[in-house]
Amino acid sequence: MSSAFPSEQSEQSALPSPQSALPSLQSAPPSPQSAPPSPGYRVTGTGLTTARLVLRPWTPAELAAVLDGSRPAGWAPDFPAEGDRVVAGFLTEHPEGLTGYGHRLVTERDGGLVVGSIGLFWPPTDGAIEIGYGIVASRRGRGYASEATRALVAYALTAPGVDTVHATAESANPASVRVLEKAGLRRVGADGDTVTFRAVAGDLARVRDQERQR
Repeated sequence: MSSAFPSEQSEQSALPSPQSALPSLQSAPPSPQSAPPSPGYRVTGTGLTTARLVLRPWTPAELAAVLDGSRPAGWAPDFPAEGDRVVAGFLTEHPEGLTGYGHRLVTERDGGLVVGSIGLFWPPTDGAIEIGYGIVASRRGRGYASEATRALVAYALTAPGVDTVHATAESANPASVRVLEKAGLRRVGADGDTVTFRAVAGDLARVRDQERQR
């Protein structure tokens, strides 16, 4: 399964299925005391803050609301998507995925509206960690997915034992492919209908240099 949620042409990476991700959460992700400054985000009391977004931890109440179908104030009309429900169920069973460098909600800085979710699947394997994300349909086309992904990739590369972040997308989903490319990940392979992307610290620096030259 790819790291994007299955959908039509969407700005989503294919998240690993809960079954395949279970072994990766045998230990909790580290809880960073502080992360060094990195272009694209800053660490604040509420989470990772980017130009237009805040990537903040889920609360237990939000997980419960997603699973029981209730709708707190402050959610986009089409949140949660199906992928968010899958992630909420997974995190309810494995709350260690909520700590440190784990899973987060994507919210707009202006007003705090919840527009999606994003996360890393711990622990890393041989220095590599997988990222998955999804933005609801009503907020796509604004660059939110790339902005959030770039920030969390950069943050992940500050974590102990992590030197590579990878993601997958369906080749038939060009929107998701563009998101990963704009976020600084490089296409490194393909397997059937799935394309694999990877980022290391040097890749993010390359993207920043390109943007400065525009």
